[in-house]
Amino acid sequence: MSRPRTPTSRLTPARRLTAPLTAGLLTLGALTALPAAQAHAAGSVVKVTGGQGDWQLTVDGSPYTVKGLTWGPSPAEADRYLPDLASMGVNTIRTWGTDASSRPLLDSAAAHGVKVIAGFWLQPGGGPGSGGCVNYLTDTAYKDQMLAEFPRWVQEYKDHPGVLMWNVGNESVLGLQNCYGGDELERQRDAYTTFVNDVAKKIHAVDPNHPVTSTDAWVGAWPYYQKNAPDLDLYAVNSYDAVCDVRSAWEQGGYTKPYIVTESGPAGEWEVPDDANGVPEEPTDRAKAQGYTDAWNCVTGHRGVALGATLFHYGTEYDFGGIWFNLLPAGQKRLSYYAVKRAYGGDTSRDNTPPVVSGFGVEGDAGKVQAGKDLVLTVRATDPDGDPIAYEVLANSNYIDQSKQLTPLPVTDLGGGRLKVTAPERPGVWKLYVKATDGRGNVGVETLSARVVPPAVDGTNVALGKPVTASSFQPSYGDCPCTAANAVDGNPVTRWASDWSDPQWLQVDLGTRTGFRHVQLYWESSYAKAYTVQTSDDGQNWRTVSAVTDGNGGVDTLDVSGTGRYVRVNGTARGTGYGYSLYEFGVYA
Repeated sequence: MSRPRTPTSRLTPARRLTAPLTAGLLTLGALTALPAAQAHAAGSVVKVTGGQGDWQLTVDGSPYTVKGLTWGPSPAEADRYLPDLASMGVNTIRTWGTDASSRPLLDSAAAHGVKVIAGFWLQPGGGPGSGGCVNYLTDTAYKDQMLAEFPRWVQEYKDHPGVLMWNVGNESVLGLQNCYGGDELERQRDAYTTFVNDVAKKIHAVDPNHPVTSTDAWVGAWPYYQKNAPDLDLYAVNSYDAVCDVRSAWEQGGYTKPYIVTESGPAGEWEVPDDANGVPEEPTDRAKAQGYTDAWNCVTGHRGVALGATLFHYGTEYDFGGIWFNLLPAGQKRLSYYAVKRAYGGDTSRDNTPPVVSGFGVEGDAGKVQAGKDLVLTVRATDPDGDPIAYEVLANSNYIDQSKQLTPLPVTDLGGGRLKVTAPERPGVWKLYVKATDGRGNVGVETLSARVVPPAVDGTNVALGKPVTASSFQPSYGDCPCTAANAVDGNPVTRWASDWSDPQWLQVDLGTRTGFRHVQLYWESSYAKAYTVQTSDDGQNWRTVSAVTDGNGGVDTLDVSGTGRYVRVNGTARGTGYGYSLYEFGVYA
């Protein structure tokens, strides 16, 4: 059985990038007048035919197996990408929302012999981490709005030759756990799937010629649909590493409807073990390619019940999630792209294929990479076609600040598969990426994690564990209390945090008058843009030994010449709207 993801499960950001395409359906502002009806070719008649365990999908009477991909580009880019999809053997794409912007996609799909599983978004879509809680027992306004909105677009497109079927909702049975718990969660799940059935009946009344399904993130949602949504023509599930378990779950669940897999591929972030730095270990390019092959084999192996799949993801997003899942991030084709093409029967005989990266590592300890210092990475790669390989290195801070952006790092190629970069200046666990490109539109990508730590400082930290006071501290907020003592405890996880105002200070009592040569400040994301380091013999009269006016957070290692019993950092301008926050305040003699 597919394993449900809990609210604390790690999510794959690439999947959430699809939500904005459908967000317009969720606001009153989106309920604009429909465009005037346009003439177009009559749509296909799509049916689920056959009986228990011997079903098939038919289009105009001919058998049809869904050989699909989820759609990532904008509908306006359809003519650019649909020829490529068709060349892969893809006959179906899946979307998460249907509105006025869908027409160019449907038109282009039909022109290239591809059909669309047209989605409708319901809150709280997208499984764990998604927002937009709805009370499906009491929120009649929301339900009435969707019951009016969705059939309007069905009416608009029901005769379009690009339509294969309608798909209501995405992962909301699972996602409701972010809104409710206990018995109320069960009532909401029953109410949600009952509402999906109401939508299905409305769609069938408008369009009897296309099936209706509903997607959720785990087969544990299917009992709710079985009980409350008899008007669905088939079920749908998103399942990644566990996709090969869907068959046994269906057989053991006593279901009487077939299904499609609406997202699948290699193991997701929530399904892999953590690496030595405590973050999910991303599969290699070769493992990802094999994941698509295995998923398709398991879907087609459930003959007469599984009617096909739309694998995830034909996307060009070039970020954390895009590297994890996209077949062509930034438009560059990966091993996974060609694995899907082979699975779907596309002609690969004349294809030039990507470099294969067989090794990617860090010289030294990947758990102790010094911030802002030289870092040497090792890479092993070969190109099956003998093309020359060029390398690029990128960094991502998702596990520090949830940023999905990839930042290129300047690279010096030392030869022999050794690449020198400068480590990020901000401590924490970073994802590092190496891209191996062949100049032919292909790319091999491998990833690893590196824990960036404050750079080593000569001398002894005489402030460690000493008495410390501050102008203020946050007694409770997030991970607080964040007392002054946290800044000198030697623990890079605990922190001091001040009030949200200027100025603020933190001072340590060294016990006796002490000379020191360095001060190291390890800032949390709430840093000081301007501050001074000061000393005092009596805690009243202060001498400035260093002044910073252009602070940018991370780690500041200051070479100073100071003497005093007391040393303080005096913040005069915050770098954010929050207070000042220090993980560590080190004074080195």
